[in-house]
This record gives sequence, structure tokens and C-alpha cells, in this order.
Amino acid sequence: MSATLTAPTNTELNDLIDSKFREFSAGSIVKGTILEIRPQVVLVDIGYKSEGAIPSNEFEDEEIEVGDEIEVLLEKLENDEGMVVLSKEKAAHKQNWEKIVKVFQDGGLVRGKVKGVVKGGLTVNVGVEAFLPGSQVDIIPPKDLNEYVGNVYEFKIVKVNDERKNIVLSRREVIEAERSEQRQSFLQSVKIGDKVTGAIKNITDFGAFVDLQGMDGLLHITDMSWGRINHPSELLHIGQSVDVVILDVDKDKERVSLGLKQMSENPWEDIERKFPIGQHVKGKVTKLLPYGAFV
Repeated sequence: MSATLTAPTNTELNDLIDSKFREFSAGSIVKGTILEIRPQVVLVDIGYKSEGAIPSNEFEDEEIEVGDEIEVLLEKLENDEGMVVLSKEKAAHKQNWEKIVKVFQDGGLVRGKVKGVVKGGLTVNVGVEAFLPGSQVDIIPPKDLNEYVGNVYEFKIVKVNDERKNIVLSRREVIEAERSEQRQSFLQSVKIGDKVTGAIKNITDFGAFVDLQGMDGLLHITDMSWGRINHPSELLHIGQSVDVVILDVDKDKERVSLGLKQMSENPWEDIERKFPIGQHVKGKVTKLLPYGAFV
């Protein structure tokens, strides 16, 4: 007795097709295969009943070939022409956004390229566009934000607004964390009498602050020269490299005192032998005051 095969009805065929395409839904990311590359569009097959067309400019930074498999965002199952509406850029944006949110939740860092200057700060590409406030660019507020454009840095994500798709970054917090580690390392290894090299970071009336591997040391005006100076700017300028000696270290308060004049011999140590009382010597008058003169 032979079995009789019956052809599927139209209803069964429709149910079969519906079950096949039920997995496709607008807003999902799916894999597709490039069918054809045209000047204006790229045709992609995602296994749906019609292919989709993606604008060629979404591939302008990539080399693609027919047969390549790509991930795309399914924006709409069918447009007025009966084609699937797809986007590669939006798929990448959605994936990158999810990665950014995960990094933010984990407290990690992201790498990004500064794209341009906007009101109040900079725009940064970290896979999606983000905002870097001017106050968060560096420890010392920069005078010209344009010098950062085109550069790649690591950033901390300080705020994510999922509803508005806004991201706020900070480079300053990354630098401060690095400097904190360097500062602790420096404080653990340095001791009084060590000679170190640093750069003048700031100048005040009472002295200068020297950057020492993330640690700010104070070089007081009285420790700059064996001679008399009226202001630190007479000897130093910001950015200048200086060799100094460690005079004091306070690990609890994270303070370091530095000496510049101590790098040379104290001219007053042997002054009595060099200039005994009663000896006649020649000198140059450097200053006149009501009560006398400095020679």
C-alpha cells in the first residue's frame, strides 16, 4: 500500500513563509550578504523576501566585495518600493552604544579621536559621538582647544543619557588617576638628599611648583639662590627644566620641599677664610637704600 503525498495548501504555505520571516523585526541587527555594489547603493540580502539597499557612503572608509557578510540594522521590513530598509552605520552605532554603556557601568576607559571644537568643549568619536567639556580636557584649562583636534586619547565616561543618546567624557580624571599612581610611586621611593629633575609648572610670589613625575614639589624663593632675588620669575619660567634636591618629604600630606641653591656650594660656608675681617677688597654696588648699600 503506497502513501499518498498531498500538496500543501495556500494557507500552509503562508504559515510556512510567516514562520520563516517571523524572526525579522524592525530595530534588530541581522547578518546580510552583499549581492551587488552600485555607484549609489549596495544591495544586501538578509534572507528576507526582498533585498535591501544601503547608501554607498556608509561604506566609504571600507573595502567591500560581493559575497561579503556584514551586520546591518533592520530599520523597516518594507518601504514603498517593497524593499527592506537597512543601515550599516546605525547597526554599528547601536553596537557601539551598547559597548559604551557596558564600559560606563564597569568604570572602564574608552579610546577616542577628537573631531572638533564646539561651544563649551570638544566633540569626540568613541564609536559614537560624545562631548568633552573644556574643563575636563586637562588638569590646567587649555588656552586653545584647537590644538587637541585630530588627537587620540583615553577618556573616562562620566555621564550617559540613554534616552537622549548623550555621552559626557573626561580626560582630566584619567590624567589625575595616572598622576595619583605616579605620586604614590614617587613618594615611596624618594628620600631627603635625592637629586631629581622636574619642570616648572607654576610660579607664585613665594616660590615655584615643580612637576616631578606627577608629584608637585614646592621650590621656595628662599631656596632658589644664595644671592638675593625679588621674585622667582627673575630665575625661572614655566616649562623650564630644573635639577633640584629633595629637602623634605611629608608622605602623609603628600608634600615635597625642593632646593635649587643647594645644588651648588654655599658661598657663605667659608666666608671668614675667603674674606677675613680687615682685608681690603673690591666690589660692585648692586643696590642703594636709605640705610646703606649692597655690594
